[in-house]
Amino acid sequence: MDRIGVYPGTFDPITLGHLDIIRRGAHLVDRLVIGVTTNPSKEPMFAIGERIHMVRREVADMPGSIAVVEFDSLLMDFAEGQGAAMIIRGLRAVADFEYEFQMAGMNQQLNDDIETVFLMADVSLQPIASRLVKEIARYGGAIDKFVTPAVAADVKRHLESGAGA
Repeated sequence: MDRIGVYPGTFDPITLGHLDIIRRGAHLVDRLVIGVTTNPSKEPMFAIGERIHMVRREVADMPGSIAVVEFDSLLMDFAEGQGAAMIIRGLRAVADFEYEFQMAGMNQQLNDDIETVFLMADVSLQPIASRLVKEIARYGGAIDKFVTPAVAADVKRHLESGAGA
C-alpha cells in the first residue's frame, strides 16, 4: 500500500518556501497530495482556480507522485478522504510552532491514525511568508527572491489588473 501524505495550505501565492517543503515532503511519501484550501478568512489575492493552476505549474517537473487538489473541509476529513498516513507541515519560526503544535493536537484528537510531520524550512527560506510577499508586491517591492519568476509575473499581472490591490 502506498504511503500518502497531505500538504495543506492556501498557497496565495506559492513561495520558494512552499516549494522547498513540497520537494522534501515528496521524498517521504509514495504520493504527495497538495491540498489547496479556500480559507476566506485569509482574504486571498488569487481565486482558488488560479492558485491551483499556479501550484500545478510549479510542481509539474518535480520528481515523485504529486497531485494538487482543492479542498474546503476539515483538514482531517480531507486527509482521510485521500487515504493519507500523514500531514506535512512546514515550520519557519517559534510562532509557527505554537500554532502548528495546537493544530496537530486537535487533529490527533480527530484521527490519531494520521501523523503530523513537521519539516523545518530551509534557513535561507525561513522568513518567507505569502502574506509578506503580497505586501511587498503591493508596495512595488521586488519579490523575485521569494517566488519563482512565473509566480512573480502572476502577482504583477494581478496587481496591474487591479484585482489584488
